[in-house]
Amino acid sequence: MPVLAVIPARLGSTRLSGKPLQLLGGVPLVVRVVERVCSFGLADTVVVATDAAAVAEAVAGTGVAVAMTSPALASGTDRVVAVASLPAYADCDVVVNVQGDEPFLPREAFEGAVQRVRGGEDIGTAAAPLAPEFAGDPARVKVVTDLAGRALYFSRAVIPHWRDDGPPAAGTYWQHLGIYALSRASLVRWQRLTPTRLERAERLEQLRALEHGLTIGVARLAEPAPPGIDTPDDLRRAEAFWNASLMGAR
Repeated sequence: MPVLAVIPARLGSTRLSGKPLQLLGGVPLVVRVVERVCSFGLADTVVVATDAAAVAEAVAGTGVAVAMTSPALASGTDRVVAVASLPAYADCDVVVNVQGDEPFLPREAFEGAVQRVRGGEDIGTAAAPLAPEFAGDPARVKVVTDLAGRALYFSRAVIPHWRDDGPPAAGTYWQHLGIYALSRASLVRWQRLTPTRLERAERLEQLRALEHGLTIGVARLAEPAPPGIDTPDDLRRAEAFWNASLMGAR
């Protein structure tokens, strides 16, 4: 089952202007994400999907393909579908949507998401343990699963609610990571689904898939999530994390 990894990258972020071109360790963020995905060696093909010439220019030196997509596309999923529909990628049976603000995405998240799809789930994703003190942060999307590791719900709110006195038990909270693996059929089906009430309430696209009955398998990681980047403060924290990682590698 050949794997196509698509990294949607648009400049229209409202919370961090020009996000794909913001520098992380002196290099555009989108390039850092490309480098990360390529380092895994798990995708047969890596493509950046963008509607901006400046992003295409930034990626040009990485050696990965760039697909210019329409600015009218409403979501990253739409851009991934546009790329997967190209004849050049028709033989790729598993398509992985890697969000362009995840430069520290763990290899285990990518591999685990793909394995959930190969195991029969419609969609595969990943989650990392979340400390209780961060569970109330609406920027950290939480997920709860059944005993087989299939997602029951995603929320920006604290889920599950801990009723007992004292601190929540270990493993109570799980943070969703920005990756989706899908079979080609599931990708097309997801994109054609109509928006749902829960999706509108939480502003989480994956809830559309759940409400329409698609299964989402969640690979659980052992370590907490590395920093993603949505805001200027996130970028400053990511820069510090990057520098600390470099120091630790010496």
